[in-house]
Amino acid sequence: MTSIVVTDELEAANDHGMAVAYHAGRTPDRTALVTPHGGRTFGELNRRVNQLARALRSQGLVAGDALALLCRNRPEFTEVVLAAQRSGLRLTPVNWHLTAGEVAYIVDDCEAKAFVADASFAGVAVDAADGAPRATARLAIGGAIDGFDDYEAALAPEDSSDLDDPVAGWSMLYTSGTTGRPKGVHRKEPPPSPRIVVGMGGYRDDSVHLCTGPLYHAAPLLFSMSVPLLAGVPVVVMDGWGAEECLRLIDEHRITHTHMVPTMFHRLLALPDEVRSKYDVSSLRYVVHGAAPCPVNAKQRIIEWFGPVVHEYYAATEGLGTFVDSATWLTKPGTVGKPVPDGQVIVADESASRLPPGEIGLVWFKAPGESARFQYFKDDSKTSSTYHGDYFTLGDMGYVDDDGFLFLTDRTANVIISGGVNIYPAEVDAVLLDHDGVADAATIGVPDDEWGEAVLAVVEPRAGVAPTAELGDELLAFCREHLAGYKCPRRIEFVAELPRQDNGKIYKRLLRERYREEITASPGDPAGGR
Repeated sequence: MTSIVVTDELEAANDHGMAVAYHAGRTPDRTALVTPHGGRTFGELNRRVNQLARALRSQGLVAGDALALLCRNRPEFTEVVLAAQRSGLRLTPVNWHLTAGEVAYIVDDCEAKAFVADASFAGVAVDAADGAPRATARLAIGGAIDGFDDYEAALAPEDSSDLDDPVAGWSMLYTSGTTGRPKGVHRKEPPPSPRIVVGMGGYRDDSVHLCTGPLYHAAPLLFSMSVPLLAGVPVVVMDGWGAEECLRLIDEHRITHTHMVPTMFHRLLALPDEVRSKYDVSSLRYVVHGAAPCPVNAKQRIIEWFGPVVHEYYAATEGLGTFVDSATWLTKPGTVGKPVPDGQVIVADESASRLPPGEIGLVWFKAPGESARFQYFKDDSKTSSTYHGDYFTLGDMGYVDDDGFLFLTDRTANVIISGGVNIYPAEVDAVLLDHDGVADAATIGVPDDEWGEAVLAVVEPRAGVAPTAELGDELLAFCREHLAGYKCPRRIEFVAELPRQDNGKIYKRLLRERYREEITASPGDPAGGR
């Protein structure tokens, strides 16, 4: 098969948000999207995007204005993104799991003049719109929402030709808000070179990409929509993730590329052998993962199953960090890659002074030039506290080995300090996840009169495994076999399901609040039990 090469013409089209128009002009009948809510060819997708761009202009939006989008993984999500990209708009996708108040905060804070919402979330959309008076242009997708115009009716104008004057737009996503209110990560700069992003995945003319995660997250939006569509590659979209359904789609559509998070690996590996063996995954050529730490054992098993096609990145909404392929990772299990060029990512102290190999410190990213640096929207204080000279940090901790490979330990917010010693919960979690009875685990610190903090492990048992006292004792003994004594949990708590974000990260803040409240309400020995 022929590798997809980015031509000068495609690169120029992409600079104006018109990459899909480029492919529509050459292969209009090629499939662009396959979703549970309908599909689109490149020709259909481009025509509807042009109609939407004109509809937004007719409602008074001009280049530089902001648009907020609250929508499931359906074709209209992609249409709105692409219309913003060629209309010069600043697009903010909104997490539809948020409350109406949280959605209203984001829609208002991003200064949206347009608010496009999925009728699945009509109640939230109405309440959020009331709290965002600037968003006077309102469109409802897939049904009626009080106070919103119908999306399909807005596309009614006949002119679906390409815009004569496209202007490149950009996205401003919001941080997860694990501490305080979420903030918009604002950066208006040229998009990355399409030659780099398309070449990175090794797309060919027979490639098909599977989108497994919600498109309002940065990684699926980039890796599972923007990049494959830029390359002219069809995208099969899941609207809600299920392990067996994922395998079924890989088999049915002969998926070659996908993006996943470690939680998905856990769920796939937990499937019974007879379920896993039903589906052919040999078509996979490039599986990229990130967003949360991946235990070594889980990744080794996924590579054994999928083959050496698994690639890992370390990045955040604020910027990219490192990549590592399967072959390299197998020589350095647990690494997230070697920064290239040297100095792109460093481990340093709080003043960004480099630490020697093996010493744990803050992970710092090399900042781009002043004009291209991100800012937290309308929050100069948070922006300035993130940067130190030519570097910025997101609060992750880790170390580099003697060969320059980066290993993450945890986030500063998660570190447990017990008896003056730092304990990194991710290390404990990785051990617990190796136990056959554990589906998921989250280790946190809880108050302790003697030690300051004690180690508590909150465990979600595997399906069919009873959360008994005997299992708790077994897990504690298992930890003692694989960890230094001071790192081991003093207590195991069982839950039916751990609170996780869609990007795979556990809401450890919620767990800490819950168990610290319990300890405060019931004083005694907080680290007691087993």
